[in-house]
Amino acid sequence: MENQPINNIPRIGDNAPDFEVLTTTGKIKFSEYNKGSWVILFSHPADFTPVCTTEMMGFALEKDFFSSKNTKLMGLSIDSIHAHIAWVNAVNEKTGVLFEFPIIADIDMSIAKLYGMLQPGESETAAVRAVFMIDPESKVRLIMYYPLNVGRNMEEIKRTLIALQTSDENKVAMPLNWQPGEKVIIPAPKTIEALAERKSSDLEMVDWYLAKKSL
Repeated sequence: MENQPINNIPRIGDNAPDFEVLTTTGKIKFSEYNKGSWVILFSHPADFTPVCTTEMMGFALEKDFFSSKNTKLMGLSIDSIHAHIAWVNAVNEKTGVLFEFPIIADIDMSIAKLYGMLQPGESETAAVRAVFMIDPESKVRLIMYYPLNVGRNMEEIKRTLIALQTSDENKVAMPLNWQPGEKVIIPAPKTIEALAERKSSDLEMVDWYLAKKSL
């Protein structure tokens, strides 16, 4: 099928593989959860581990931000639903932070394998720290992989989500280290006429092919 992942590892631009699983909020069919909204699907190596706890708390504390960006969260690890629930409860009791988003109980590793989250060179029994940003059309738009011993950067996750949504809305690109509110790059001209218009515009031009503007 067109735009389906090869060798069970989705790539940017592929259709997000669909699945139905048990989570901490009940049984979920991914395509229904994804319908009409962005989804950030992210994996962590194991429950009751320190780095994973900080990351999950980070996602939970940003729930209002993600909600404001029409984005749902979904976590995953190769643990049972009982381990997930016990971990959610323990973190909530110790810190007051509640993981309200669903966490997939991927005890048979089927979803981790489907999304290429198991990387044998790192571990054959724990998912690496993968992040998949999936748009409302169920297209994979961004993939991040982190090793087991390095926590993710929440500000970078937020920045890239805003960048993707801004790019879609305005048909622009983002330069190095772009932050929301900064100038964006507009597509290079593809005709001589468009080149002439570019040269006479009030855009900030480094060269004819590299021009920026404020939104």
